[in-house]
Amino acid sequence: MISLMKMEDIKEAIEIERVSYSSPWSIGSFVNEIVDNKSSHYLVARLEGRIVGYSGMWLTPQEAHITNLAVQPKFRRRGIGEELLVNLIKTSISKKIRWITLEVRESNLTAQKLYQKYGFQIVGVRKGYYLDNQENALIMCSEDLKTEGFKMRQSGIANRQQTSTGL
Repeated sequence: MISLMKMEDIKEAIEIERVSYSSPWSIGSFVNEIVDNKSSHYLVARLEGRIVGYSGMWLTPQEAHITNLAVQPKFRRRGIGEELLVNLIKTSISKKIRWITLEVRESNLTAQKLYQKYGFQIVGVRKGYYLDNQENALIMCSEDLKTEGFKMRQSGIANRQQTSTGL
């Protein structure tokens, strides 16, 4: 089940953050996003009552920016990250957002493949973006979310995905 992240979800999200990222966000960063940042939108994925993944983005009038998407390692490759991404895309469409952007590690081919499946393309590189090892970040951007072709393609993929994950 996918739902909005609440304050009481932060502890479990932090655990996923710490095993997923070499420079994890602090509890304070999550609290700021949930409580103070009115442009943020964070989700959690639950299986059997446990949080197994989370995602978040910032919303502006024309653009959404995905800030994080992570799944507990033992629950990866089950479509949970994809379901979180689909929910972010659906929210963006419902809010009349035009594009979604994100940064992804150059070495994270699995994430790049997922984003490309949903029409994201590499549009630039941020050299040395990740401070832990100076790795480059690829800047990815969705197609224009307002086009009918994008909506139809996403709808077909999302419907197939929802039946396979059970979230």
